Amino acid sequence: MRRRDFIAGLGSVAAWPVVALAQQPTMPVIGFEYIGSADAGAERLPAFRKGLGETGYVEGENVTVEYHWLEGQYDRLPALMADLVRRRVAVIVTSDSLAASIAAKDATATIPIVFGVGDDPVKLGLVASLARPGGNATGINFFPLEVTGKQLALLHELVPKAVRVAVLLNTANPAWGVTLREVQEAARVIGLQIHVLNASTSGEIDAVFATLARERPDALFVSPDPFWGSRRVQLANLAARERIPVAYHLRDFVAAGGLMSYGTDPADSFRQVGVYAGKILNGAKPAELPVVQSTKFEFVINLKTAKALGLTIPETLLATADEVIQ
Repeated sequence: MRRRDFIAGLGSVAAWPVVALAQQPTMPVIGFEYIGSADAGAERLPAFRKGLGETGYVEGENVTVEYHWLEGQYDRLPALMADLVRRRVAVIVTSDSLAASIAAKDATATIPIVFGVGDDPVKLGLVASLARPGGNATGINFFPLEVTGKQLALLHELVPKAVRVAVLLNTANPAWGVTLREVQEAARVIGLQIHVLNASTSGEIDAVFATLARERPDALFVSPDPFWGSRRVQLANLAARERIPVAYHLRDFVAAGGLMSYGTDPADSFRQVGVYAGKILNGAKPAELPVVQSTKFEFVINLKTAKALGLTIPETLLATADEVIQ
C-alpha cells in the first residue's frame, strides 16, 4: 500500500467515532443555583434527585445537573445567570433563594425557571398568579410572614420574659429588607422590641456576638438566609457561650446545638422543585404549572440546650413539637 493511501485511510477511520458521537442525543442541562455552601446544599440533593426521579429523570443517565454553590456571594448572581442563558440550559433551578429567583427572572423570559421563594411570587413579579403563573417561572412558596410570626411566637413561649429580641440579618442578601419588614410586623403583634444586627461573613458573626455580650438582649432571632447554613456550628457555639436563646428556621441549626426552629420541611420543598424541573423537561409549560404552597412545617426543640440555658419547656409546647432533640 502506498503511504498516501494509508494516511488517507487513517483519516477515514479517525472520523468514524466523531460521526458516531455527533449522532448521540445530548442530555438536557439543569442549572442548579444554591446561594449557600456546597456542604449545606448537598444535604438537600437527595430530595431534589428524588423529585427528578418521580418524573423519570436520573442524573448522569438522561439529565445533567450543573451545581453552583455561591457561598453567600450574592454579587455573583448576574454573571452566573447570564452564562446560563448564553448556554441555553434547559431549566434554571433557584431552590431556596429569593435573590437568585429574581436574578434568573431578570436574565431570561424564555428559559424555564423553577424557584423556591419565601415571599409572595406575585408581588415580586415572578408570576402573574399562583394558579396560572403565565410566564417562564413557577415553583414553591414558603408563606414567610406566617412562618416568621410563628417563629417569634414560639420563641416567646420558650422565653416568656423576653421583651428585647435581637435580629440577625445578612444585608448582602438583596431580600433582607423584605425579611426585616416581616420581622417588624410579627414583633409588633407580639409586643417585642427588636434590635437589628448585620453579618455577612464569619468574622462579622463573631462581632455580632460581641455586641450581644455587651447589650444582653433576651433572645436572638436568626433570619432565614442560606449563608447561615454553613455557619450553623459557629452560631450554636457562640450562642451557648453567651447563654442566649436563639430561634432558627431549619432543624439543621437545632441539631447543631441551637434552641429551636420552626419552618418548612426543606426535603419536601426540594423534592417538589425536582418534580417541577422534571415535568418541564417532559414538556410541561411553567406558565401552566401552579405555584405550590408549602404545607409541611416542622417545629424542633433541643432539650439539652434549653436545660443549659435554664429554661423550663412547657409540656404543652413539648407535645406540639415535631421533634425533641435530647
